[in-house]
Amino acid sequence: MKIETLDHVALWVSERDRLADFLTEHVGMHVIERTEKFTIVGSEARRGKLTLFVVPDPREAPPLGRIFLRVQDLDAAAGQLPSDAGAESADGRVLFTAPEGLPLGFVEADGIDYDLHHVVLNAANPEVSFQELAGLGFTQKDGKLWVGDSYIEVEEGPTGDPDHSLLNHLALRVDSASDHIDEARQRDLEIADIVDAPNTYALFIWGPERVKLEYVEHKESFSLV
Repeated sequence: MKIETLDHVALWVSERDRLADFLTEHVGMHVIERTEKFTIVGSEARRGKLTLFVVPDPREAPPLGRIFLRVQDLDAAAGQLPSDAGAESADGRVLFTAPEGLPLGFVEADGIDYDLHHVVLNAANPEVSFQELAGLGFTQKDGKLWVGDSYIEVEEGPTGDPDHSLLNHLALRVDSASDHIDEARQRDLEIADIVDAPNTYALFIWGPERVKLEYVEHKESFSLV
């Protein structure tokens, strides 16, 4: 499996407009697309985004530990947050909580402001989950699972109920979804779904802790901005 970038993190949320408003007003994002079922927000359509899928009831964060966004000026980004976000600085990062109890953070790093920097996942056995994910296209380096200039960290922590989590899936951009479908079948990976959408073609598989991974190809017709 050959993955290029961390394309988006998809979430289950009960008040998507409230969360989208927070992200557009305080976190430098804009609404890229809104449909009956979901809203996509981000700073650039072809970089790391958040996709907000609608569910009727609030969810709990685990196994999602935290989503970190890159910013070039940490103090300036933190200054845009409202007081009720509970922002606090720790180890050169700013941690805060968005509506829906979504745990977010800022990291000062080069690149596009508010692009995805890294995602922390909780696991009951981090070493086992790390090795399982490592076999699904990530590059291991310094105890992290890299994809392009973003990465996944796996930490010991509460995993919660996977059927009642904020986390819908992690989406990994690939050149060819068809190649990944063929490989998944050859390796007898647990396929959750295959989706042919107007802008994308994607394979979904189940990873450790029932974290769903999407291998998504942007079609030539990809037109989101």
